[in-house]
Amino acid sequence: MNEPLANFLTALAAGIPTLLAVILSNRSHDKVIDEKLKHTDEKIDERSKITDQKITDLASKVEKHNNLIERMVVVEQSTKSAHHRIDDVVSQLKITEKRSR
Repeated sequence: MNEPLANFLTALAAGIPTLLAVILSNRSHDKVIDEKLKHTDEKIDERSKITDQKITDLASKVEKHNNLIERMVVVEQSTKSAHHRIDDVVSQLKITEKRSR
């Protein structure tokens, strides 16, 4: 057999098992990566649901807070009006007391 052909066959004999080993290793590694990605996707979905629930809860709290603010404005206006009426009554009492003397 001539020397170049022998060298080629030797390289081929060494290269084919190496190539097969690399291919099998990559397939195995791909399966591991796919499983990790699946697990990661499940975690992301779970955390997304928790985040969505927290946002819903927060929106509800904000709505309650806004409602309280609106009610407080009404209470403040009513209190201001009540104070004016009390001041008017006190003034009327003072006028009446002065006339009685």
